[in-house]
Amino acid sequence: MRDLYKRLGITPQASDSDITAAIEACEHTALKADASTVLSVKSRREEYDALHATLRDIGLLRARLGLTHGRYWQDSVANDFSLPPDNTCSRHDELIGRVTHAVTLHNRWQRWRGPWSMVGLLALGITLGVALCHWWL
Repeated sequence: MRDLYKRLGITPQASDSDITAAIEACEHTALKADASTVLSVKSRREEYDALHATLRDIGLLRARLGLTHGRYWQDSVANDFSLPPDNTCSRHDELIGRVTHAVTLHNRWQRWRGPWSMVGLLALGITLGVALCHWWL
């Protein structure tokens, strides 16, 4: 499905007069016919706007997942709502990284806690023993 707003060079919030002017200025006859059929009638435009928002959201989702059309779909009218893949780290990957880091720190603490707590208790015992010896003497 083609994005009529994108093909006409207007925004979905454009006024009726802006849409009419863009349709009249369009040189592509098939696009001009589609745009006048869909965007000139208020009820059809409302349906198209609802569908347009859904298709835009699907395009954003596909980009976030890194999905793209095959080479044969590139630059065609079926590719209007596709966006380039978003290669940034997903929220899930970010959370997995943070949890993994926290688990690593916890495991490191657990590994060192045992020996160091014994050393700490031994040092505390020796300190108390020396203090008691000085106190008795």
